[in-house]
Amino acid sequence: MIIDSHVHLKHGDVEGTEYAAGTIVEIMDAVDIGKSVVFAISTTTKHSIEMAQEAASEFPDRLIPYANVEPSYGRPALEQIDEAISELGFRGMKIHLGYGVPPLEAMKPFLELAGRHAVPCLIDCKGMADYVGGMARACPRTKIIVAHLGQYLCEDEALIDRFIALAQAHDNIFLDVSGVVIPGKIKEAVQRLGAGRVFFGTDGPHPAPDLVTFARTELDKIRGLALRPDDEAAVLGGALAELLCI
Repeated sequence: MIIDSHVHLKHGDVEGTEYAAGTIVEIMDAVDIGKSVVFAISTTTKHSIEMAQEAASEFPDRLIPYANVEPSYGRPALEQIDEAISELGFRGMKIHLGYGVPPLEAMKPFLELAGRHAVPCLIDCKGMADYVGGMARACPRTKIIVAHLGQYLCEDEALIDRFIALAQAHDNIFLDVSGVVIPGKIKEAVQRLGAGRVFFGTDGPHPAPDLVTFARTELDKIRGLALRPDDEAAVLGGALAELLCI
């Protein structure tokens, strides 16, 4: 089964573009994606939980909810996420550093919460390898999924190499390959880390050229790498299914 590790109910663009759960599932059906991780960013933790819960309630067998981390809200946000995981079936957290970089001490309670619940944190770290390394060392029990091989649409091979090396050095770092424009680096990550630590994602929905073609293109990016069949199956969903215990 193919699992998309990175799908937005609400994007972080200027317009704050939102996509309905039904639209996401229609895209999934068109390209044979079985399940998708969904979340909302650019909003409060509470609202992100409400949006993801509504989506997952509508399609419980297809959509996997994550909660958006807003550390500036402190303990209330921490308690909201704890409840979402403990009582609502949320399977992870989403962290986006594009709206400010909190001190590691402010982020640590959220990372520790994820470790206690054995759920991953998916982080868009905007290329900040040192910050991610600090997270991994501070919370070794927490599974950290670095989005975009480190930076969205990154053309700096040295920076991507740095994130692959970071994952080699820390067993609790995994890599999401959405928004990667150098496909060869995806194959290199698989070769250096093993397919069990590399996850397919679309970072969709995206309207260009259209919603379905965008998703299919991201899938074809993986299929065009000529990975071994078992490695391709792991990257396309098997590895994430194991991590999320689904």
